[in-house]
Amino acid sequence: MSNDQKLRDYLKRALADARQANRRLEEVERAKREPIAIVGMACRLPGGVGSPEDLWRLVSEGVDAITEFPTDRGWDLDGLYDPDPDRPGTSYTRHGGFLDTTAEFDAEFFGISPREAVATDPQHRLLLETAWEAFERAGIDPTSLRGSRTAVFAGLAGTDYTPRLHDAPGDLEGYLGIGGLDSVASGRISYTFGFEGPAVTVNTACSSSLVALHLAAQSLRSGESDLALAGGVSVMSTAQGFVEFSRQRGLSADGRCKAFAADADGTGWAEGVGLLLVERLSDARRLGHEVLAVLRGSAVNQDGASNGLTAPNGPAQQRVIRAALADARLATADVQAVEAHGTGTRLGDPIEAQAVLATYGQERPAEQPLLLGSLKSNIGHTQAAAGVAGVIKSVLAIRHGVLPRTLHAEEPTPFVNWSAGAVELLTEQRAWPSVTGPRRVGVSAFGASGTNAHVIIEQAPEVPAAAEETAPPAGSGTDPETGPPSSVPSVVVPAVVPSVVPFVVSARSPEALREQALRIAESADAARTRGGDGLVDLARALVTTRASFEERAVVLGDPAALRDLEGVEVVRGTAQAGGLAFLFSGQGSQRVGMGRELYASEPVFAAAFDAVVEALGVPVGEVIVSGVGLDETGWTQPALFAVEVALFRLFESWGVRPDFVAGHSIGELAAAHVAGVLSLGDAAVLVGARARLMQALPGGGAMVALEASEEEVRAVLVAGVDVAAVNGPLSVVVSG
Repeated sequence: MSNDQKLRDYLKRALADARQANRRLEEVERAKREPIAIVGMACRLPGGVGSPEDLWRLVSEGVDAITEFPTDRGWDLDGLYDPDPDRPGTSYTRHGGFLDTTAEFDAEFFGISPREAVATDPQHRLLLETAWEAFERAGIDPTSLRGSRTAVFAGLAGTDYTPRLHDAPGDLEGYLGIGGLDSVASGRISYTFGFEGPAVTVNTACSSSLVALHLAAQSLRSGESDLALAGGVSVMSTAQGFVEFSRQRGLSADGRCKAFAADADGTGWAEGVGLLLVERLSDARRLGHEVLAVLRGSAVNQDGASNGLTAPNGPAQQRVIRAALADARLATADVQAVEAHGTGTRLGDPIEAQAVLATYGQERPAEQPLLLGSLKSNIGHTQAAAGVAGVIKSVLAIRHGVLPRTLHAEEPTPFVNWSAGAVELLTEQRAWPSVTGPRRVGVSAFGASGTNAHVIIEQAPEVPAAAEETAPPAGSGTDPETGPPSSVPSVVVPAVVPSVVPFVVSARSPEALREQALRIAESADAARTRGGDGLVDLARALVTTRASFEERAVVLGDPAALRDLEGVEVVRGTAQAGGLAFLFSGQGSQRVGMGRELYASEPVFAAAFDAVVEALGVPVGEVIVSGVGLDETGWTQPALFAVEVALFRLFESWGVRPDFVAGHSIGELAAAHVAGVLSLGDAAVLVGARARLMQALPGGGAMVALEASEEEVRAVLVAGVDVAAVNGPLSVVVSG
């Protein structure tokens, strides 16, 4: 080979290597930029908010959720309040935003003993409950994720629940340490659900939940995890926070956050919990999960050596906003609104407003100003949960196309030069501005630790037509990697709405079952009002997206019967431990038209049935429909085999797979086939031969089932009659 040829070969290899490296680099860059889909949200916030829907009603109706101090926490309410901010041990406000369910916890549901539950910080308990709700609201059975690379990033800004050891009851020793440990807040979720992705508790004070969301996005994009919970929680078990900030004169006298208002006089403490379930957008589309919105970009930074340990830093806030925009590859004009930190302090709000004006307020048309608001004006400052609460509000605002007003801000603060940029305070509820691209909101959270976070939430992209047609339903039994079971060909059959719809409810206890049934009945009322296939969708979700527990109830047809679980229209029972067995029946179970409705409504059943008929080589489908000759053995046995195998494949596609199979007569061959002992071709040969041979036998004779022991029957048998089967100690069949 000449030197020129060697050089050409070397250059070809070098170019090929360079192209491969460039492709790999492009893949890495795409992964780093991939939007993160929000597929589930759950929250509990002041004002009786127990769901995102409750939160939307609260903000869209302009509800002020601030109340007086709670009476169920053992606080000395008479001695705690004093209007004098200098009096030690007191608070000059007696208002805040409080949860009304902190003392409620179903310990048995999560496998926690009553004593351990008492020693467990209510913040941990709320995270557990909200995590479960986030999965179910996403249409994912939480119990199906055991062993998965699901991550947990939980924001927690400290605890005041666990007493000092010498103040605690002796029977709680051994539980208090773990029960109040911040790191366990996230680890307990992973332990309970069996997750094997990262579990990290984040404490950056009031920015904790947004930092948690930022870390979750990084974990997903790096491939470290495939699904992640991100959010935060704060519960004030004692009044320590009120007392401390009273000495600093940092509280609002009436407990309300008057964000960016002229009469702002301090922050108003509140509590709450919120969790987001997030995954890569490509995974959400592939798995058929509903995408509520996407996290387009995020950033976290630090104040550094600023003008005070806990003082806000305007330049740092500007930098974190610009970093988030850069991460999202967006310009300031691409974002229409900002859900601000907006705590209502005279120092912090003007600094934040100036940072927003210096970033989002620039390089945008004056007629399209950025719209600025704060959820804290409704519910107070929920501390470690503040950021995630703002994200949930923003997702709901994007989906409804409405920006709720900020309360108590009729007159904007005069300490801000509002003319320095195109920014407008949301003093009234507004329809979403007309935009050519997707709706977007920036959400800020700044921690007293000096750690700042900013995220950009974007409207979910429309599902491409092809993806919409092929995506499996959430919670379906179809494996997203391999598709339908290989033994069942894919066919298209016109969908038929079933004439009778089962509504299946399960719970851990009879009491919980009744409560669940009432909730499902209410949901059914709403679904019926919406019309369409709402009731069918509800029934499908109950069996495909929710966990199954021991106590169960089933109603056929009218879900209103769930309101009375003792009624005759309800089937109730308690699941017992043990495996699942399928028994395939023999000749005698055939019926004219059997499987006809399933063939029309269930593609998996139809495909499996057609595959069996093709292997048998005889038109059993026509015989089943007409009924002509169906009771003749030569047709009965192939027909039963086809229907039984198709039924098995249908249950298999739904994820119902037995531990054991058995069969009687022709059912033995069906059981052998689905167990893998016989291929479809071999089974079809046996079924056909068996049917022909038995059809050739002489007719006549009879069989009788007797309630007697085998010994008793044999003692009285006459010539020409014999025992055909012994089905039990007192169940014998004779034939002759």
